[in-house]
Amino acid sequence: MMGFLSWFKSSTKMKRWLFTILVGIILVTYGISTVLVTKEMEVIDIIKIILIFTLGFTITIIGVICALKRTLEVLIEASDLRLEKGRKNVNLKSLIFDKKVYNKGPNIVVIGGGTGLNTLLTGLKNYTNNITAIVTISDYGKLPSSSRQQLDMLPLDDVKESLIALSYNEEVMEGLMNLKFESPALRDLNFGDIYLLGMQQYYGDFVESIEKTSAVLNTVGRVLPVTLDEMKICAELENGIVVEEKDKIPEIVYDKITKINRIYVSPSNCVPAPGVLEAIKNADAVVIGPGSLYTNVIPNLLIKNVSKTIKESKAIKIYISNIMTEPGQTDNYSVSEHIQAILDHTGKGIIDYCIYDTGEIVPEIVRKYNLKGQDVVEQDIRRAKEEGIKFVRRNLSKIVGNNIRHNNKAVAEAIIDIICDDLKFKDRQYDPQYVMLNSRLKQQKKASKNLKPIFKVEKSKSTEETKRTSKFNEKYKERIESIKTSDKKTKENRKRVEREAKHKKR
Repeated sequence: MMGFLSWFKSSTKMKRWLFTILVGIILVTYGISTVLVTKEMEVIDIIKIILIFTLGFTITIIGVICALKRTLEVLIEASDLRLEKGRKNVNLKSLIFDKKVYNKGPNIVVIGGGTGLNTLLTGLKNYTNNITAIVTISDYGKLPSSSRQQLDMLPLDDVKESLIALSYNEEVMEGLMNLKFESPALRDLNFGDIYLLGMQQYYGDFVESIEKTSAVLNTVGRVLPVTLDEMKICAELENGIVVEEKDKIPEIVYDKITKINRIYVSPSNCVPAPGVLEAIKNADAVVIGPGSLYTNVIPNLLIKNVSKTIKESKAIKIYISNIMTEPGQTDNYSVSEHIQAILDHTGKGIIDYCIYDTGEIVPEIVRKYNLKGQDVVEQDIRRAKEEGIKFVRRNLSKIVGNNIRHNNKAVAEAIIDIICDDLKFKDRQYDPQYVMLNSRLKQQKKASKNLKPIFKVEKSKSTEETKRTSKFNEKYKERIESIKTSDKKTKENRKRVEREAKHKKR
C-alpha cells in the first residue's frame, strides 16, 4: 500500500499525468454521451462533438504515454547506482543511456599517475565502463611503508588510488582501502595492501588479480600497472648531474638552479605488463596526463613499445595539459614546452589533441602558489601547432579549499566532445554510440551551465614578448599589487616584533 501511495508524491511527477488522463477521459465521455442523448444535431454541433472527442482522445493518449515514461524513470531512478546524490527526475533518455551506454561506450585508455589521473577517471566513468587506467608503480628507492615492508609488496599506491576513483562510492572505497587495523597482530597494516596481496596469491598472477578486483569490488573499468619490472625513474639535468631517486629530482633541480635535460627509466629494457599493449591497440582514445610531467607522465611512455604502440594505434591521442607548473620540474613551462618535452622523449605522432585550461583563476589563489614557486601554465600554443596538434581550450580548473584542481566533469566533457566529433567526421552520427554519448554530453553541459562559476578572471592575451610576465588582465593589476603590499607589511611587522622581543631580552 505504501509503495502505491509513493507514486503520488510530488517528487514522482505522476499526479499531473493522472490528472491529464482523467481530463481526457472526461472529454471523450462527454463527446460520446452527447451523441447518445441528442436526438437532432446540426452541422456545428457535430463539428463541436468531433473536436471535443478528438481533443479528449489525444489528451488521454499523451497522458498515458507520459505516465508510462515517468513510471520507467522512477523505477530506474530507484535502482541506478550511478545517479548522483540528490539527482532526481532525470529524463528517460538519459536513464536508458545510463543503463546501456556504459558497457557499449568508447574504449578509453588513460596513462599517467597521481591526483590528476584519478580526477580524470572520476569524470570519465560517467560516460563509459570501458576504461583502462595504466599507472606507474615506480616508488622504488623510496622507503616503503611498514605495511609494504611486512607484506613484501610492490608499491601499489597509484593502483589503489585509481581503484578508488573508479568505484561507485569513492568515499567508502577510500576509507576501506586506507583502513589501518588496530589489532596488535595487524597493527601498521592497511586493508588495501592485505586485500591486493590476497587476490594475488589466490589468482597466482598479479595483473589478473588487479583485473578481477574490478569485478569483486564492483568498480568501473580496470587498472593495469605499466610494468611489473622493478625500475627507477632517473633524471639527467642540464648541468650534467644524474639523479636516480624520483622523489629527490625536484629538490636537486631547485637547489642547483638547473633544468631537467631528460628523464629515463633504469633498467631501460623494462617490458610492459600483460594487457597494456593490447589495451592501447584496442582503444578508441588514449588520454595522456594530467600529472607530474617528468615523474608520472613521461616515464610510462618510456616503457618498451608503449610509445610505439600508441603511435600505431588508430585511437585518438589526447594530452591533458597541467594547470599549474611544478617547482623543480616544469618551472616557467608553457603548454608548448610541456608538449615538446613529451615529443623529445617519445617522438612525433603521440599527440593529436591537447586540451588546456583558459587560465581563469583569481590572483589571490595563484599568489599562494607563487609563494611555493608555482605559476599558471602559460598558454603559448603557437609552436606546438606547428607539430600538427589540434588544441581545445576549456575552463578546466576549480578551487578545492586553497588548491587549484582539474574539474573532472569539464575534462571528461572535453574528451567525449572530441570523440563525438570524430564519430561525426566518420559519418557515424546515427551510430547508437554517438547518439547516446551526444545525449549524455548535452545533458551534462546543460547541468554545468546551471552552476554558478566559483571564479571568473579574464586572462590577458599571451604573446612571446609578455609570456613570462602577463598572467592576468590589467583590471586585476591593483588587486595583485595589494596582495604583494599586504605580504610585505606582514613580513615587516614580523621583523619588528622579533626586534622588539630581542630588545626586551637585553
